Order: sequence, then structure tokens, then C-alpha cells
Amino acid sequence: MSALWTSDEAQAATLGSASHAFTATGMSIDTRTLKPGDLFVALKGDARDGHDFVRTAFEAKASAALVSRKVDGAGGPLLTVAHVQRGLEDLGRASRARSFAKIVAVTGSAGKTTTKEMLRLGFAALGNTHASASSYNNHWGVPLSLASMPREAQFGIFEVGMNHFGELRNLVSFVRPHVALVTTIAPAHLEFFGNCEAIADAKSEIFEGIEPGGAALIPADNEYAARLTARARQAGVSRILTFGTNGADARLIGCYETESGMKVESEIMGRRVDFRVAAHGAHIAGNVVGALLAVAVLEGEVLNAAAALSHFEALKGRGARFRVRANGGSAEVIDESYNANPASMAAALKLLGSAKAKRRIAVLGDMLEMGPDAAAHHAGLAKDIEEARADSVYLNGPSMKALWDALPASRRTAYAESSAENAPRVAAALEDGDVVLVKGSLGSKMAAIIDALKARGLAS
Repeated sequence: MSALWTSDEAQAATLGSASHAFTATGMSIDTRTLKPGDLFVALKGDARDGHDFVRTAFEAKASAALVSRKVDGAGGPLLTVAHVQRGLEDLGRASRARSFAKIVAVTGSAGKTTTKEMLRLGFAALGNTHASASSYNNHWGVPLSLASMPREAQFGIFEVGMNHFGELRNLVSFVRPHVALVTTIAPAHLEFFGNCEAIADAKSEIFEGIEPGGAALIPADNEYAARLTARARQAGVSRILTFGTNGADARLIGCYETESGMKVESEIMGRRVDFRVAAHGAHIAGNVVGALLAVAVLEGEVLNAAAALSHFEALKGRGARFRVRANGGSAEVIDESYNANPASMAAALKLLGSAKAKRRIAVLGDMLEMGPDAAAHHAGLAKDIEEARADSVYLNGPSMKALWDALPASRRTAYAESSAENAPRVAAALEDGDVVLVKGSLGSKMAAIIDALKARGLAS
């Protein structure tokens, strides 16, 4: 592998001091996933201090460790800096400064990681593409993703997130994108923002980091599109484009469910583009169109990128599907266990409603950070459940009690304050031909339901 960082380059970027010369081929903050040649970054978190794992990192063949204090018996080169987080940020900024890649940044209330992965796949068909790993979109994830970008990258795709004002402004100052895409604005983190106008303003901080001549991509059908547009203009963005349905620069004409995913018909900046995606849901189709708009803005070959998206599959916890053994046969599971807000809940329930099934089962967990109106937001899902024609509903968590009370008795199957309590009930009740949607915020631990279903055994 080509060198990602030499000790001389890392010292210059961080103003640190290397105990020995080294060459790093990657970056890591976790010794469990560290690869030989990685520069280990000894970040200090709330529960653990990375300095305690430096020796383990060298046992895993790290090339060096970024530290802020002496580590006895470290076992390899140490790059000592004043502060490890700042040192990581310095490496991220230096990586961005030396790169000739075209950069896309993605944010939004939902769909960030999925859209980032679609962008990664689409741009990879056009050239060497680097993208944020997993959901590395916070104060350490963004600089780590930047610092990991290979020198030869032609495209860089970065996810940026926030739950307070000012966070995104700081992160986008590292990324400095040529294109900034907002997937949607919806009730999320209301505990910290109070209303969706404030969420739109916080998300619009992404426009402040756009490079001169760059573009802001805005979801045309979102009720806060005009506000996002106004914020982009305030930030001095000269090129503002939209994606969505009627009148958008990138227009979703239609999407049609197939056994293996969807057939999508679109028009990207006046050019007809039809393609297939191995995932389901109109919300996915809308974000695919946004991703192809980003390709068009950066003058990439849209048809090649669209063809590559035929290989896109929904991500674990974000719409991935699998079959498990059930009484009398098998059942299909839609895994949306990673996160939830009212908008993404509605989209997922719509997906459940479109499924061909003997029974449609909704297993839902709390939507967190909903603020003082949390009960109303949860109870409001009753309409979406009715429209989805859910035959059986399992609810999990204190906030979901409001939805339980709002549902008709004919829909209600079981309520529990924790997913662990409901998990065996759901698993035991599965019958042949069922389709099960599992969704909730990460903190509601809906993965316990997924694990219980998988314990029945995967069906072929």
C-alpha cells in the first residue's frame, strides 16, 4: 500500500514529535479493527483512554501511535502532540489541503449514511473514491475519515452530523466540500432544538463550508426547502440545485417495486436516467436521485454511476432484509433498528404496508431526543400504522406507551418497557409468510429484537 502518512508529514501537520521514523498506511482508533500499518490514535473518551491500548495496538502491528503523554513500554514509534483530538484534526485538515479530490458532504435528519454509501458506490464507478466508514460523522469521525483519505483519491464522500448548533459548522470547515447535499429535514434531536426551523438552520451550516463555485443540493419536496435555500444564499453559495419530484433539477419520475428491489425512473438535469436499485422504498429512490445529481454537478458520467447503483443494497439496521425460520416456513425481516424519528418511522411503515405478506408485523421502539412533545410524536404514528395495515404491533420503551394507548385494540399485540422483554415474544410468534419491521432509535436497543429473530436460524 502507498504511504498515507510519513513521520515527517505527520510531525509537520500536528507540530508533534516522533520518537522514531515511521510510515503509516491507514488510521485507527480501535485496536479490535486495527490493520497492520495503521497509525493508532489514542483518543480519550468518557469511558476509556486510548493510551491504555497503545501496547495492544503495537502488538497488532500498528506503525505508530498518536499520543499526548508518555507510554511506558509502548513497543513502537510515538508521535507525541499537545492534544490527541487536536492532532487528529490537524491530520484531517492536512489531508484535505493536499488532496485534489472532488469532495461531497452529506447531512440531513435521516438517510445520511445510506446516501453516503450510494454516493460511494456511484462515484467508485468513475474513479478512485474514498468515503467515511460506517457512521463516522461526529467530532472525531469526520477528521478521522479525512485523515484516512488516500493521496490518490479522485472523489471523497463525507457524512457530517450534529445535535447542537455550531457542530456542523466546525466539521464542514474540515471537509470544505465542492458539493453539499441535505437529504431531508424532519423532527430529530428536538430535545436540543425545539422545532424543525431550528433543525433546518443547524443543518444549513453545511453550506458555509462549500468551496467557491460549489453547489448546495436541497430536497425540493421538503417543507423546509425554501428555508434551506435562503440559508445557502446567505452563505454565499451561487449554485443551488434541487432534487425531488415536480420541478426539481433532478426529478424522480417513478419507482416500482420488484422482487429484487426497485426500478427507478428519473431525469437528472434534463437527461432521462432509468436504473435499478437492490433496495426498497420511495425514500431510498429520492436519495438516489440526489446522489446522481451530485455526480452530474461534478461532471461525472451519470449513466455509469446509475448502473453501479444496481449493486446497492440496504444497510444493516437501515433497511437490510433477511429471512428467518418461522412456524410452518419462513418470515421476512426488515431491519431498521439503527435509528428513528417520525419521518423515518413513517417511511418504514409505508414500506411495510407495501409488502406482500400474510401478516404485517410492526415492532417499534422509542424515538429518542423528541423533547417535550415526545408523547404526541409517538402517538401520531397510529395513523401510519393504520395506513400500513399492520396486523400485529409490538411496542417497546416508555415513550411508546403513548402510541400503545392510541392504537385500536385490534392492532395491539404486546407492550413492554424494554426490547429485551418483548424479543422472545416476537420470535415465538413468527409464522410462515410474515413480514416483520423492526425499527427504533439506537438507544432503544432494537438490535435485541433482531438478534432474537436471527436466533431462530436464517432461512434460505
